[in-house]
Amino acid sequence: MSALFEPYTLRDVTIPNRVWMPPMCQYSAAPAGPEAGAPTDWHFAHYAARATGGTGLIIVEATAVGPEGRISPYDLGIWNDTQVEALHRITRFLAAQGTVPAIQLAHAGRKASTDQPWKGGAPVGPQAYGWQPYAPSALAFDERHPVPDELTVDQIREIVGQFGDAARRALAAGFEIAEIHGAHGYLINEFLSPHSNHRTDAYGGSYGNRTRFALEVVDAVREVWPDDKPLIFRISATEWLDEGGWTADDTVRFAAGLRAHGVDLLDVSTGGNASGVRIPVGPGYQVPFAARVRSESGLPVAAVGLITEVEQAEKIVANGEADAVLLGRELLRNPSWARHAARELGGEVRVPDQYHRSV
Repeated sequence: MSALFEPYTLRDVTIPNRVWMPPMCQYSAAPAGPEAGAPTDWHFAHYAARATGGTGLIIVEATAVGPEGRISPYDLGIWNDTQVEALHRITRFLAAQGTVPAIQLAHAGRKASTDQPWKGGAPVGPQAYGWQPYAPSALAFDERHPVPDELTVDQIREIVGQFGDAARRALAAGFEIAEIHGAHGYLINEFLSPHSNHRTDAYGGSYGNRTRFALEVVDAVREVWPDDKPLIFRISATEWLDEGGWTADDTVRFAAGLRAHGVDLLDVSTGGNASGVRIPVGPGYQVPFAARVRSESGLPVAAVGLITEVEQAEKIVANGEADAVLLGRELLRNPSWARHAARELGGEVRVPDQYHRSV
């Protein structure tokens, strides 16, 4: 029996295999008007293809809890009912294929209001549907980005409430699993790290203060997210800084805190909060961070980062380095990766009747 194709259960949700799709922004929603932030036919086709290809869990891309939480004006959002109904079309189809639908709830913080990456990804202003970003501290991400406004405590509390409201809408849209985006230099990550959080109030300074916002968000989501449905948290396990940043030791410590607040699995990535750092990118380069979290905290993990080969993915799960693998670029290249891997490993995936000739 292939470890990669054993079902995996979190709370009362059983995922048919360990081949999962991480959130990957498509930057393809309408930037303004009544359809702003709602998924389009592109999103439906994109996610449907990976579901028919046998992917066990699909995490829909970073979906902003408020308009100013989008990375770009073209991001998905979940702050109104129009978005909910359009997302429901996707979750219905995914579930019909046997794929578990999940969604990443996100706020971009100081990295918000940028253009589509294939147009350069530079910050945009009001003339291009942009806005003034805000963050824990008035520190720009890099020389290209504007200095964000520092959030007031009242604004912080408002955003915590937005995450809770977004979770309610995600449930109405048919999602079985929610993921909170705490990685890659976006708002929650900005609060966690002393590199980007220079506050002197209850949300900055000590480890306990810097993790306060993240745990308040987790509590707000967990309060409305049903007890039988899992909650995932995505984290950057390290910022790859020699000093002054969030570290792997912090991640292991924080994993225990997240578990105590009702998080069921940690989605372990790295980087994104500090510009100009050197990252030793290579096959499976982030897997050791996931393995350490799993070993030292007891919290289940999913590994991500240049996992491309079938044998590589199988070993990660079989060796207990992670409970599942998240394939990003490889699923963009090959939506049916799971089906091909199952054939190679002797595993099984659901094949739509219409594709019976592919078996």
